[in-house]
Amino acid sequence: MAEANTLGGTYTFPGTALTVHRMGYGAMQLSGPHIFGPPKDRAAAVAVLRRAVEAGVNHIDTSDFYGPHVTNQIIREALHPYRDGLVIVTKVGARRGEDGSWIQEHGPQFLIDSVHDNLRNLGLDVLDIVNVRGTGLMAPEEGFDVRPAVEAIAELQRRGLVKHIGVSNVSARHIADAQSIAPIVCVQNLYNVVQRADDALIDDLAKQHIPYVPFFPLGGFTPLQSDTLNSVAAGLGATPMQVALAWLLHRSPNILLIPGTSSVGHLEENLAASNLKLPADVLETLDGLTQEKSA
Repeated sequence: MAEANTLGGTYTFPGTALTVHRMGYGAMQLSGPHIFGPPKDRAAAVAVLRRAVEAGVNHIDTSDFYGPHVTNQIIREALHPYRDGLVIVTKVGARRGEDGSWIQEHGPQFLIDSVHDNLRNLGLDVLDIVNVRGTGLMAPEEGFDVRPAVEAIAELQRRGLVKHIGVSNVSARHIADAQSIAPIVCVQNLYNVVQRADDALIDDLAKQHIPYVPFFPLGGFTPLQSDTLNSVAAGLGATPMQVALAWLLHRSPNILLIPGTSSVGHLEENLAASNLKLPADVLETLDGLTQEKSA
C-alpha cells in the first residue's frame, strides 16, 4: 500500500538541494508520556521509524528537547547510518525541566549547546535544517525578538554545523526579521483544518516558495473533534484524521506534513491519507469548517 503511495508529491526547500515528499513524519511521540522520558516500548518506536523510511518518508521532524535526548537517540538507533536523501529537521529554543516542564530559552550559548546536543544524539556532523522556535506555547508572542537567536544559528551555519535555517511558532513580522539575518527555508506553526490563524501567512509564504509545516495537524494532544469531519470521513470510507491530513495537502502546495505516531498501524493510516481524493463538494464543506464551528 504505502510503497505505491506518492506521499503527496515532492517539494524542494528554497535555495537548497533538499527535496522531500510532502508527507513526512514527526518524531515527538516516540519518547515517553508527555514527551518526557523513555517510551514504554523502545522496540516499537524503532519499528515505526524504520517503517516510515521504508515506505518512502524522507522528511523527519525532531528536537533534542523531546525526551529530552530520547527521541533523537531512538532515531539514531533506528536509522543510522542515514539513507541518502533523508532530511532531518530539528528545533532549538526550549528545554525540559526536571519535572517535565517546557522552558523557553534563547541565549546564544544555550542555542549553541542545543545544536551540539542534536548533532551528538543524532550521530551527525552537520544538521540539515535547524528551526529557531519563538516564544509562546501554542501561538507566537509578538514581543519576542527572533533576530539574536537566528544570528546565533547563522554563526553555526558559517562554521559548517548547520546547512539551513527555519523558524517555528512565529508571526509574519518574526519571519521578516529572521530573513534580515539569513535565508529562511521553512516555517513551522500551529495550523489544521479547524485552527486557521495562519491562512494569509501560508499564502504569502507560497509566493516566496517557502514551505509551511503545520505542527499539530491533527489537533495535538487533544485530537480534532468535529461532527462535520466525522460525517465527511464516513462518506469517503476514511478516518477523520485521514480527511484532515488530505485537506492540508489540498490547502496549498507548499504545505509539508509531519504527523506523529508511535504506532505502525497509525503510521500506515497517515501515509494513506496522501492518496485520499477529496471531491469539490467535500473541499467546500471542509473549507468552511473552523474551530468555532467544530463540535
